[in-house]
Amino acid sequence: MQRIVCESFEEPAVVTLREEPTPVPGEGEVLVEVDAAGVSFVDDLIARGRYQVTPALPYTPGSTVAGRVAAVGAGVSAPAVDDRVAALLLTSFGGFTSHAVLPASAVVAVPAAVAPEIAATAIESYCTLVFGVTRRVAVLPGEWVVVLGAGGGIGLAAVDVARGLGARVLAAASTPDKRDAATAAGAEAAIDYTDLKDRIREVTGGGADVVIDPVGGPSAEAALRALGTGGRFCVVGFASGEIPRLPANIVLLRNRSIIGVDWGDWARDDHAAALELVADVLGRISRGELHPPRPQVLPLAEAPTAFAGYANRTVTGKIALRP
Repeated sequence: MQRIVCESFEEPAVVTLREEPTPVPGEGEVLVEVDAAGVSFVDDLIARGRYQVTPALPYTPGSTVAGRVAAVGAGVSAPAVDDRVAALLLTSFGGFTSHAVLPASAVVAVPAAVAPEIAATAIESYCTLVFGVTRRVAVLPGEWVVVLGAGGGIGLAAVDVARGLGARVLAAASTPDKRDAATAAGAEAAIDYTDLKDRIREVTGGGADVVIDPVGGPSAEAALRALGTGGRFCVVGFASGEIPRLPANIVLLRNRSIIGVDWGDWARDDHAAALELVADVLGRISRGELHPPRPQVLPLAEAPTAFAGYANRTVTGKIALRP
């Protein structure tokens, strides 16, 4: 087998490819031959030691995989060999590998209509947004939802999920390619960050109902100020590298709210519920209710290239690694 290994937290992230004997599943475990491993902005942060979850070194990055069951250990009745599965590895990591030994209870069936690279890359972003709109904030049909960082994996998922709820979506992204991707995902309009507050108010006819912000930085306050009465500002992440200091008086005015959306923390606390959500999201993708774009696919050995793309914020959508 092959796997990517991080031996120290450095800037930029430094990882290497190792070849090792293929492991054997123990009791209650399955061996998954990985067809695709999802790569996210968070994976790069973890490998640089800049995330709130810090794995023991050395470790193999990667939190989501999709593939086929290659072998089962004693006592495993399901899944069976050759079943298509996906898995979350939010505490142990280890996704950037050709083979992964996992508890049989930790894998989810992947519908036949969902390609492995879609399954591996959509889990984190789409589960974050579905968790957000079902457990953290309500988005009503006809409301204006502003998505910052709309060309990234979380941003494109936010556009898709909001449109599926009947919302009108205004996408904000830094480059023409990212704005085009957001429009293709269903955004009604797309803008850059110039005069962001005024542009949001202009397009939405006075103020947004919801802002979904995975970016942070100076754009956050401008978007908060562009919320209308009863507006909800969803903090999803800080891809800009800057955590904003949002003024409380702006929240007080017009009865605005700031809401944290941390699917990963919830999923680590309630892994069974998280797997149910993963299965639900994969089912919706299979039925054509959600529409994740195809990711860029790189060989496993090019994990450093994937990390660099996220660190430099040049990635549109998501990246999958293929062993």
